[in-house]
Amino acid sequence: MQDIEYGFGQHLMLDGYGCNPKKLKDINGIYDFLSRYPDEIHMTKIMPPYVFKYSGQVPEDWGISGFVLIAESHISIHTFPEKMYLSLDIFSCKPFDAQAAIDHIKEIFEIEKVEIKILDRGHEFPKVIRRVQHFVRDERARMSA
Repeated sequence: MQDIEYGFGQHLMLDGYGCNPKKLKDINGIYDFLSRYPDEIHMTKIMPPYVFKYSGQVPEDWGISGFVLIAESHISIHTFPEKMYLSLDIFSCKPFDAQAAIDHIKEIFEIEKVEIKILDRGHEFPKVIRRVQHFVRDERARMSA
């Protein structure tokens, strides 16, 4: 029997400090980034990006937020131009070069400092269901009994 492969995918979380505020407030630039970036990391965009300006109770907390669904999961961004900060997530069930993504995003938004978290999500998610179908069938039978 072949080894069963587990794991859903990689989740890159990037917090950027000292970003170029002009880039953080450019709603068209954020839209263009979300529209083209899936191709750049070899992912499949399945809808146009959704991007909007947010203005909250605290005036300096305004910013641009955007999201694009990809077949492999999603890419999201939230910017805070007055604070020169952004948070960005890339979550994908398909492997991608996280370090190349980090380097490219730092360059695009002219980020001075980053905090990075990379999680492996879904540790028990079976990648190939045919290899574990007997486990699933037994578990379903046990649950219905």
